[in-house]
Amino acid sequence: MSLEHLAQYKNKTVLVTGGAGAIGSNLTRALAQAGAAKVIVLDNLVSAERWNIPSLPNVLFVEGDILDEIKLKRVFFEEPEYIFHLAAFFANQNSVDHPEKDLAVNGMGTLKLLEYATIAKDNIKRFVYASSGCSIYGSNAPLPLKEEFMSMHLTTPYQITKMLGELYCNFFHHHYNVPVVKARFFNSYGPGEIPGQYRNVIPNFIYWALKGMPLPITGTGEETRDFTYVGDIVDGLLRAGVVDAAIGEEFNLASGVETKIGDLAKLVNSIVGNKAEIKFSEVRKWDTKKRLRASIDKAQGLIGYDPNTKFEDGLQAAIKWFKDNWDKIESAASFGPGVSSAVRSIVVKE
Repeated sequence: MSLEHLAQYKNKTVLVTGGAGAIGSNLTRALAQAGAAKVIVLDNLVSAERWNIPSLPNVLFVEGDILDEIKLKRVFFEEPEYIFHLAAFFANQNSVDHPEKDLAVNGMGTLKLLEYATIAKDNIKRFVYASSGCSIYGSNAPLPLKEEFMSMHLTTPYQITKMLGELYCNFFHHHYNVPVVKARFFNSYGPGEIPGQYRNVIPNFIYWALKGMPLPITGTGEETRDFTYVGDIVDGLLRAGVVDAAIGEEFNLASGVETKIGDLAKLVNSIVGNKAEIKFSEVRKWDTKKRLRASIDKAQGLIGYDPNTKFEDGLQAAIKWFKDNWDKIESAASFGPGVSSAVRSIVVKE
């Protein structure tokens, strides 16, 4: 990102919900290093760790839930000018197991944040909503996935509530002129993401490979995903926050490249030196997407988005982060009992 874009955050107050997560912590660090006067992180630490939040003098951590009115009043008392709403009940299988919690957090939580942003809209320069390209397009969209295609045939509560969030953003933009932007993420990976029962495939693969365990794949391994390095997503978010042409728009933040899950598993094992085999199991009922590849033309033209991290370089960075933080990661990794807890059933999630 050019210094001109980053300079617009200098001496500004920014709210990042979900700022202890992988994308949120990296975004928080980038904002703080860009000279923001204050970066407020609101996170309940249900699926993240306190140690993942950058310890910097201009970062303020508020532990709490986006459904908590007291915590919302606390963070909006700081008068944020930019809001990056990344907090979510993540992700597909978790929402299948806990649909009511998914609706509460992803639906009501997003609604509450938009209501508070509306009250403070004279001070709000941007409300950037973290949507999900893996969710919005459904199962039958033609590749590459383009923003104008949307589907009503969604297969998990998470997909439904991510769509709901976009619809609420549309309403608050058109009715109250809240300057919203909808950024659709695709399969992010990189430093900062802790493995776990409901987490993404790449940190789970790295974790298991470092422990010398077999890597589980549901399906044949020929299935593809559009893996996007966290630094590239952060770059896109920072651009979305300051480019006026992005207001009211939705766009994909992805790599635009398909990667086979089988190839991913082999690459992780090769880099780590894991000799354990790959194991295959049946696809879960909701996982109907055999291939994913996003078009990034709109983001490139609209905000100058330019993902340039090579996949293997990104994996190397993620693996290094694992090794550097291994004791904390091993302590935090959670694969506890539940509907889908067995390692053999952990599959590709967005």
